[in-house]
Parts: sequence; structure tokens; C-alpha cells
Amino acid sequence: MTNEQASYYLQQMNIQSWVLRQSSASLSELDTVAKQVANCERCALSKSRTQTVFARGHQNASLMVIGEAPGFEEDKQGLPFVGPAGSLLSKMLASVEISSEDVFMTNVLKCKPPSNRAPSSEEVRLCSSYLKQQIAIVAPTVILAVGHLAAQYLLEDDMSLDTMREKRHFYEGIPLLVTYHPASLLRNQKDKKKAYVDLMRVKKQLLDAS
Repeated sequence: MTNEQASYYLQQMNIQSWVLRQSSASLSELDTVAKQVANCERCALSKSRTQTVFARGHQNASLMVIGEAPGFEEDKQGLPFVGPAGSLLSKMLASVEISSEDVFMTNVLKCKPPSNRAPSSEEVRLCSSYLKQQIAIVAPTVILAVGHLAAQYLLEDDMSLDTMREKRHFYEGIPLLVTYHPASLLRNQKDKKKAYVDLMRVKKQLLDAS
């Protein structure tokens, strides 16, 4: 699929593609990492993926949303959070008036695991340096980890998701909050109210930092 075709389909789906808007130096840094990811063969996922999934959103975003790994639609389109779960996440962020202009989305893993299985610890270890570089370059005001694996990796702790949700954390000095992965919310509707409370905390953190 060409870039022009991808842009057309994303527009038809009302999905905003990844746009870089900071200095040329920073743009070059993130572009370099994206190229490294596109050519990555560190693990066996490079053989089963359709394409790598780097990021979606604005490089100068205040909020960075980090999930665990791409799913079927993400692997197909090359963008994170574009399937049903991604659509739900976008609607929930809009419900607390967090604009898509202020969000940069990515995953710990940049390739889809077969059959949407959970990433292995070795896959996370081999891929995690790309995420570290993304965080350092984007330098978000707030990080939102969605799902247990992303939160566990960023916090280096195996606490339960509900325990991690209860307070604000920090990653390299950046406030970090935790909530449910939107795919989990599609299966467990009762947790949507809790996730809304989490997003209100995120909104407050962003306002306090502005």
C-alpha cells in the first residue's frame, strides 16, 4: 500500500495519521528510530509480521499512550490503536476532552505476535530500546500505560493492574498513570467507568502541568 493510499483510507475512517511537527533535528531523530524499527530483525516476530507498527500522533504531544503490542488491524495498517480497541480509546480520550492533537500513541512491541498472543519477556527485552528512544525524543508531559504488560514493563513491577491504577507513578521523572487496555474494556464493559475515572486523572495531571 502506498503512503497516498494509506492516507486516503485513514481519512475515510476518520483516523489521524502520524504527523511530526517539531524541530527538524527532533524529526530526524524519531525518523531514524522509525527506520531502525522498519528494518529490525532482532526476534522471530520479524518473520511473521506484515509490517512494523511504530507510532501514531504528534511528536510534540503532551500525552503519550503506551500499549503492549499491535493487533490484527495495526499489523495490517502499520499504525497503533486503529482497530476496534483503538476506536474505543479515541472515543474515551475525547470524552474527557483530550484532543488527538495532544496524543502520541505507541506500543512496547513494534510487531504483532502470532495469534495475538501475549508478548514474551525476551521479545519485550529485545524491542524495548525503541520505546525508550521514543519516550526520550517525544518527552511527553504525562505517560498513560494501557494494560498490565505495558505498566509492568514501565514500572518494573508485577503488581496487579488495579493496584497500579490506584496512584500516580513516575518513569524517568515523567508522571505515569495506568488504566485498562481498551481491548479488555471491549470484553469487560463494567470496567469502563473505572477507566473513565483513570482518564479524568490523566486530564487533571495534564492541566496541572500546563
